[in-house]
Amino acid sequence: MRLALMLGRRGQGRVWPNPAVGCVLVKDGRVISRGWTQPGGRPHAEAHALGQTDQTQGATAYVTLEPCAHQGKTGPCANALVAAGITTCIIATTDPDPRVSGKGIKILQDAGVEVRLGICQRQADEDHAGFFKRVAKGQPRVTLKLAQSLDGRIATATGDSQWITGPMARRHVHAERARHDAILVGAGTAKGDDPSLTVRNLGMDQSPIRIVAARELGFDGKNLKHDLPQVPLWLLHGDGVKTSKRASWEAAGATCIEIPIKKGNLDVAAMLQALGQRGLTSVYCEGGGTLAASLLLEDAVDDMIIYNAGVAIGAEGRPSLGGLGLDVLAQAERFDLKSHSQIGSDIRTHWVRRP
Repeated sequence: MRLALMLGRRGQGRVWPNPAVGCVLVKDGRVISRGWTQPGGRPHAEAHALGQTDQTQGATAYVTLEPCAHQGKTGPCANALVAAGITTCIIATTDPDPRVSGKGIKILQDAGVEVRLGICQRQADEDHAGFFKRVAKGQPRVTLKLAQSLDGRIATATGDSQWITGPMARRHVHAERARHDAILVGAGTAKGDDPSLTVRNLGMDQSPIRIVAARELGFDGKNLKHDLPQVPLWLLHGDGVKTSKRASWEAAGATCIEIPIKKGNLDVAAMLQALGQRGLTSVYCEGGGTLAASLLLEDAVDDMIIYNAGVAIGAEGRPSLGGLGLDVLAQAERFDLKSHSQIGSDIRTHWVRRP
C-alpha cells in the first residue's frame, strides 16, 4: 500500500477534479502491475494498472481510495476489477463522494471479492484531503506559504524581497507548486513582483493553474501574459472592474471570474467556492500579506508552510501578514506543527489546522 500511495502522489496537481489515486496489483507474492491516475484524471489508477497486464485472474489489488462505482467518461473501476478476476481488494480509505461512498465496496463484495479496509488510512486521508474537502465543503484545500526573515518580514520598506530565502528553498517551493492544482497570489504581489508563477528548473512540462485575486485588475502582468495560453491564468475580480480591462485579459487568453464583494474586498468564501466549483482540490497561496491575512480571517487555511531565512530586516520592513484585528491572544487561530526541516541555509516548518 505504501507503494500505491507513492504512485498516487505522482498525479497530485495534474488530475483535478479527480483524486490522485495509486493502484498496485499483486499475484503470487509478486507485483505484476502498477498504476496511478493519469493527467487530466483519465484513466483512473485501477484502469491504468489493469491495462498493463493480462495476468489479473486471482490477483490482489491495493488501492489508495475506494474504487469508483459510477459511470463517467469510462465505466466504474469497481466493475473493471471484478471483470479482471481480482479476488482481493485492499483499500486504504473510503470515498466520501455520494456517487461512490460504499457503492464501490458493495460492487466488489457482491461479486465475491474479499475487501479489506483501512491499510495506511491516515496517510491516504492526508493525500486525498483536498479532494475530500471539495466533496464535503465545495472548496479546495488551501496551503499558505510564507517566505520570511527571522523577524517575520517579507520585504524591506522599499519592497525589495529578492531574495530572502536561498536557492535550495526556492527550488523546494517550485516542487510544492507542482503538487498543487493552482497557485494563488493577490493584486499586490502581481503588481509589485510581476511573477510568472510557473514551475521552473525541475524538468517538468506542466505548471498549475495560476490565479490572481485582484478586485480591479489593476496590474500589468507582463510575465503572466508571457506564458499564455500555454499556462492557464484565472483572474478573480469584482463586479466593478472596467470592461476594457477584462476584455484585454480575455483577449490575451486569461479566464476572468467575477467574485462578490464583502466589506470592500473580494469575498474569500465565495472565491474558494468558485474555485471548488471549477474542480480545484488544492491551492498553494504565495501571499502577500493582505491576501494571507484575509484567508486566515476566513478560517480558510488548512496548511501553513513557512520558510525562515537567517536574516533580520527590522520593524520598518513589510510584515508577512496583514492586520488580523486581534485584541487578545485567545482570539488567534492555532496551528499544530507537522514537520520541520533544514533546506539549505533556511528552515522550513509545516503547520496544520488544529482540529
